[in-house]
Amino acid sequence: MTESAKKVAEEAEHRLDNLAEDVRKRFDRITQGRLSDQVKAGRFSGRAGPGGHGAGWARTDQHRRQRGGSDS
Repeated sequence: MTESAKKVAEEAEHRLDNLAEDVRKRFDRITQGRLSDQVKAGRFSGRAGPGGHGAGWARTDQHRRQRGGSDS
């Protein structure tokens, strides 16, 4: 590679690194206190929450009713 091509490649790499860091910071700022809190609270653990069977059961029951199955 010529010296000028190396310089252009290094500058491009530096700009991409800066862009990636900016995206990480924005993502963290947007999701701060939301996604991590939900994960810590067990929202995505697959277990049913208090007072119900969870979203999966609701969809299953609705699907069963639409197909004419029992409504238990």
